[in-house]
Amino acid sequence: MISVTKLLFDTEYFGDKLRYSQESKGALHGTTSYSGPVVVWNSTRTCNLNCVHCYMDSDAKKYQGELSTDEAKKFIDDLADFGVPVLLFSGGEPLIRPDFYELAGYTVSKGIRPTLSTNGTLITREVAQKIKDIGVGYVGISLDGLREVNDKFRGKSGAFQAAMEGIQHCVAVGQRVGLRFTINRHNYEELDRIFDFIEEEKIDRVCFYHLVYSGRGQKMMDEDLTLEESRQAMETIIKRTKDFQERGLQKEILTVDNHCDGVYLYLDALKNDPARAESIKNLIGLNGGNRSGIAFGQVDPFGFVHPDQFTQHISFGNVRERKFSEIWTDLSHPVLAGLKDRKPLLKGRCAQCQYLSFCNGNFRTRAEAVTGDLWESDPACYLTDEEIGIS
Repeated sequence: MISVTKLLFDTEYFGDKLRYSQESKGALHGTTSYSGPVVVWNSTRTCNLNCVHCYMDSDAKKYQGELSTDEAKKFIDDLADFGVPVLLFSGGEPLIRPDFYELAGYTVSKGIRPTLSTNGTLITREVAQKIKDIGVGYVGISLDGLREVNDKFRGKSGAFQAAMEGIQHCVAVGQRVGLRFTINRHNYEELDRIFDFIEEEKIDRVCFYHLVYSGRGQKMMDEDLTLEESRQAMETIIKRTKDFQERGLQKEILTVDNHCDGVYLYLDALKNDPARAESIKNLIGLNGGNRSGIAFGQVDPFGFVHPDQFTQHISFGNVRERKFSEIWTDLSHPVLAGLKDRKPLLKGRCAQCQYLSFCNGNFRTRAEAVTGDLWESDPACYLTDEEIGIS
């Protein structure tokens, strides 16, 4: 996750102290003596929508074998003992779980910051108030375009309007809320309108996700941006973020799942503001690039531990059988050990890149989806050979 606002302006939001601190660099297993990894828990596979790029391949049916309330609390207990700072409740649609509020409140009581990733369609005014009262730190609502574009991706007519109302309810009760927008060839031209939208609706935050070829998203591989379109998208994001800052609008702008974005920001600043470029270089050095399997992990609805939510086919163990903390620090699994120290394993352009320490090889799932090799180069890196120092 790249904080565009942090890199450009040194603004400070909650997640920045996790991403850009001296303690985060070189931490053992992605943890320090007092802080474990950020964990995503896909608490259910059930969903009321049918999104074409869903990495969980979720559907509107009941799935057997998901963690029970008691099992989830034991899992949360261990996360607290391990020093996990944030637990992201995701899905499917996490608000479908009848015990969501109980578990989110329990997470708060254990000293962990709960956040919520949702499609927003189930957030009434009462639900928004309940989320706020429990102490959920942030609600991320997924939209992939405006109206018809979003409804097509979400597989349901009216999904945009329902999500829009969910956002408005969160804003009305003072719940911190933001958009999650997955960029692809069909919606990247709407980026300017998305910036207009978050201003008009008084939305605090937007995360622009690069497409990852996982789950149903594998079928969208050919619908990803070209490398040139990715550069154009970043130009729009940079331009509009600067515009917000110049007009005094406090908006947190992030990009997710493509760490060459940080290097692109650095190279862009080198042209016009060398002092700012040096600051960006320092910050992305502290961040260290992709941290799947290091300072970021995922647990699926059935208790299996994965490097991230896009790598469901690789499991390191199950929290029903061993504590998450034990699984996360056990380097007997070759992929987990490899992810924690991946630089010697990387191949191709990634291995030769002069900015490898800032990117850490980017996203392994995309590399494997395209080449069949987990350690090959990420095909979504849009930096040129010249920019990364390959003659």
